[in-house]
Amino acid sequence: MRSVSIKVKFSLFLALLLLLTVFVLSVFVLRGIKDHQQSRIEKELLQQTRLANLSIKQAFMISPPIEAQQFLRARGQQFAMDLAVYSGLHVVLYDKDGKKVGDSIPLNTSSYGVDNALRFALEGKIAYQREDESIFYLSPIQGPGQQMGVIQFQYSLSNDQRFYNTIAGLFVWTGAAVLAASFILGYLYFSRAASSIAKLNRAAERIRKGEFLTRPPLGRRDELGQLGQAIYYMSTEIRNNISGMKQFIGNVSHEFKTPITSIKAYSELMELYPEDSSLANDAVRHIGAEADRLTDMIDKVLRLSSAEKYDFEYRPESVDVAALLLDLIGRIKAKAERFGVEIVPRLNPGTAWADRESLIHIFMNLLDNGIKYNVQGGKVVVSNREEKGRALVEIADTGIGIPEEARERVFEPFYTVNKDRSRQSGGTGLGLALVKQLTEKQGGTVELARVERGTAFRLTFPVRPSFRTPPNKELT
Repeated sequence: MRSVSIKVKFSLFLALLLLLTVFVLSVFVLRGIKDHQQSRIEKELLQQTRLANLSIKQAFMISPPIEAQQFLRARGQQFAMDLAVYSGLHVVLYDKDGKKVGDSIPLNTSSYGVDNALRFALEGKIAYQREDESIFYLSPIQGPGQQMGVIQFQYSLSNDQRFYNTIAGLFVWTGAAVLAASFILGYLYFSRAASSIAKLNRAAERIRKGEFLTRPPLGRRDELGQLGQAIYYMSTEIRNNISGMKQFIGNVSHEFKTPITSIKAYSELMELYPEDSSLANDAVRHIGAEADRLTDMIDKVLRLSSAEKYDFEYRPESVDVAALLLDLIGRIKAKAERFGVEIVPRLNPGTAWADRESLIHIFMNLLDNGIKYNVQGGKVVVSNREEKGRALVEIADTGIGIPEEARERVFEPFYTVNKDRSRQSGGTGLGLALVKQLTEKQGGTVELARVERGTAFRLTFPVRPSFRTPPNKELT
């Protein structure tokens, strides 16, 4: 089933909204016109009634003494004619018995049922009723001390009705015109927006097919333009992530190839020379070393590629930094002595809010690097303190150092300053990348500090829990 275009939907919505506005406005305006007409007619007829009463009463007062009913019956026709001329309305007079005594249109044969209204008027009340396009307004005629009779005005509503119908017709035609115009204008306007949405849809489809964007799909400065920019940035990030992942896979394959090749070579040598015990011992030693290196590499690759550990594995707590560092120094002291390196602790009481296992991996990697890339007789100085409300740890060595041009890349996966030295020491180029990932997961920072000799890594961690989620950057 074919769906309705969004520009048609928006156009219809706009048209219906404007049509509803015109409808509501017309209802209030027409109601106001009708109420105004009603009020005006009532005021006008009341005024005519008062004038008629005054005129009849004055005539009665200056006439020779006569009974009120006789006076009204004798002068009723003349009063009806005079009042009709003055008011411009059809006038009928009744005596107090409800008998017609005057009619401004004597030959009028039209018969309207005003008996109910006349009965109310004879009781001293004002009454009116509507018949076809006329209003029959009946009011008592008050004489000296009592009611003399009833006066009836017939007011034609044809002009008022014609005016009302004209205004109503204007609203109908206006509503139709607004509906048509708003639909056309809305369709033209929303066509541009729909075209932009279509461009965004095509851009998303290109990304889905692996065709990444080279520029934003829209040049608008509204929300659609912002969405276009976001899609462009998303495309760029996806492309960079894929490129980085390919490079990561390539580096992993290359780095894995070296120890595997070495293991394979030594195993082949053992097959060729099974009787050579010295070769066999040397091969076993090298195979073991390469296997350890491969195991270490696999472990770090797994940790690095899934740096976001499962939530149940991440258990932040208040960690005694000095005690943890002393424990780790004790673990790695034998390796430091084997390399001829002294570890110098300069520790102060202090805590950090972090996952203990993550801190162990971070500090052990940096201590191991400080030993492996040091010089004979060198030192690794480990210090800590609290600075600006954060736990600061610094691990500095007196080793070969890092060239200025390599300082920005040392935290990249598989990047090593000296590949030959790394192979000799068993380095994989993954340790510092893992350090950075784990540190940032704790809400901490890691950077290279400026020192005259060797290398110094400076790390900071929060001292207490924070409601802010720690940064967690994915591998690219």
